[in-house]
Amino acid sequence: MRSKRPTKRVTALGSAGVLVTATLIAGAVAAPSATADSRQGRSHGQSREQRGAAVAADRAAKAGIDWQECPADWGFVKPIQCGWVSVPLDYAHPNGKKLKLAVDRIASTGTKAERQGALVYNPGGPGGSGMRFPTRVTGKNPLWTNTAKAYDFVGFDPRGVGHSAPISCIDPQEFVKAPKADPVPGSEADKRAQRKLAAEYADGCAERSGKAVLQQMTTPNTARDLDVIRAALGEKKLNYLGVSYGTYLGAVYGTLFPGHVRRMIVDSVVNPARENIWYEANLGQDVAFEGRWKDWEDWVAKNDAAFHLGDTRAKVQDQWLKLRAAAKKSPLGGVVGPAELISFFQSAPYYDSSWVPVASVFSKYVAGDTQALVDAAAPDLSDTAGNISSENGNAVYTAVECTDAKWPTSWNKWDKDNTRLNKDYPFMTWANAWMNLPCATWPVKQQTPVEVRTGKGLPAVLIVQSTRDAATPYPGAVELHKRFKGSRLITENGAGSHGVTGLVNPCINTRVDTYLLTGRTDKADVTCAPHATPAP
Repeated sequence: MRSKRPTKRVTALGSAGVLVTATLIAGAVAAPSATADSRQGRSHGQSREQRGAAVAADRAAKAGIDWQECPADWGFVKPIQCGWVSVPLDYAHPNGKKLKLAVDRIASTGTKAERQGALVYNPGGPGGSGMRFPTRVTGKNPLWTNTAKAYDFVGFDPRGVGHSAPISCIDPQEFVKAPKADPVPGSEADKRAQRKLAAEYADGCAERSGKAVLQQMTTPNTARDLDVIRAALGEKKLNYLGVSYGTYLGAVYGTLFPGHVRRMIVDSVVNPARENIWYEANLGQDVAFEGRWKDWEDWVAKNDAAFHLGDTRAKVQDQWLKLRAAAKKSPLGGVVGPAELISFFQSAPYYDSSWVPVASVFSKYVAGDTQALVDAAAPDLSDTAGNISSENGNAVYTAVECTDAKWPTSWNKWDKDNTRLNKDYPFMTWANAWMNLPCATWPVKQQTPVEVRTGKGLPAVLIVQSTRDAATPYPGAVELHKRFKGSRLITENGAGSHGVTGLVNPCINTRVDTYLLTGRTDKADVTCAPHATPAP
């Protein structure tokens, strides 16, 4: 399941007919350290790729980036600038086919003496665009004022995403059509229909994007792309902020290029253990989403005076089940069935910023206003650009997760695991299963994930995580903390919003600033109280 951007609801079709709401990783430049990279490469049969990455980074350092005004239809105005970085499609063949990656930046706002280089951002996914990162400066986001004095804020579209040689698996307008089938199967026939859709989606990825491209849609390649971007920026070492899947990208980068990291913050962490990537990671999400869904229901019940949905969790859940049953029997407005409801409602367990908007729409529905829910949850077929973006994001998510690692090919295993989980964790389990099922029939060779570990030269990495996170459960942060020696873990206890560094919590915000500005961390791990709960 992808992580989604809090700025705007993006509706994407899970591969097998369920809507999911999506978000989801810079003078002379030192060439990549051959020792750590080659050693890592030999263990994965990737030494040629690592050598290719060194060649590509050297070329990028010489070429630099030709910064220009951004294209008008990209939506970024001056002083944000845009440019391109060329990377090999296949790092084993650095002289072969190239991809052009879109990058953007805003210059640091401080004095020349204050400037510390570029800070590169990835928001997650896989399939999320980081291109909005410089708008934290133009939008005068107070949490980033101090950091913006020291760093150019640099965003990029990863390979396959957005403006960076985008891939596709299905016609975007077909992708968003609604209503989809209820993801919770009522019969074996329902399961067969979903399996057929998933296999067709996997085939569509190969047909529309090409197997040669799909084979190179991996996290290690995106990490190599990140190193080429670093070199093109003229940076000897990388300053990096990664959220959600961006933390896994950071973990793989730190493993492949430990001597190239200057500062790294990873926020809301994917468990990087090989055995967790990616099948087990998605099963773990199902459990965590149920817990955070209950947190939201408790909050709604506590604020019954505002929402009138019931003064206990059980009563709120009963209203949800009634709504779900009504939409299954007769889709609201002809377009909003259970799949579309899940897409809309899952933003509440993702982000605290969605608690009030989702509860308000739900409240209006129970009070008799169905249209508010239709407007919020139905796809907009007239938004062709948005639909292209949603389809592209889901295609990249699928391509990266399916190619990164080996997935079960036995339907019996998928069926058994998800049937078992659905009994106790019904909110997201089957929706998530169908979204990932194309990986069971994926048309290109699946890789072995990188063994994430500490390499020579890796500095202290700052890890930030909330204990109730649904998309990236807390044990992931603990696991990465163990693997990256010298790292520091900041725990936001009792909170669960996905993406902690973007929230107002001085206990966290001041430590993020201190780390980025000075490189200093606390002498021991830190536990912070939760940020303020939303007020209705």
